[in-house]
Amino acid sequence: MAENDTRTSQFRKGAVELAILALLDGGELYGAEIVERLSVLPGIAVTSGTVYPLLSRLNKAGLVDTVWRESPVGPPRKYYRLSSAGRSDLDGMAASWRGLSAAIDSLLEGGGSRG
Repeated sequence: MAENDTRTSQFRKGAVELAILALLDGGELYGAEIVERLSVLPGIAVTSGTVYPLLSRLNKAGLVDTVWRESPVGPPRKYYRLSSAGRSDLDGMAASWRGLSAAIDSLLEGGGSRG
């Protein structure tokens, strides 16, 4: 079981950045919203300890922009949105993901040759 958990964790790590960019393609979100939306998705289920460092890295890379806004229930919140570079990166990552996913699906469905 532990090996399966490790494998799933490795798959998830490679997909979380794409998942965050895809979420932000739908509009501006604050950090806790991103964590909440991803945490309920089977197979992704990330924590804030994973999401916030990644958001910081995406911001430093110029893929997301941030803005602080007042919150109706507490301190101001940092909102994230895709930058134009982030949108371009998302398009490229999505195309790569679809190609890889289609190839793996084909192999899993018996499309690969067996020696």
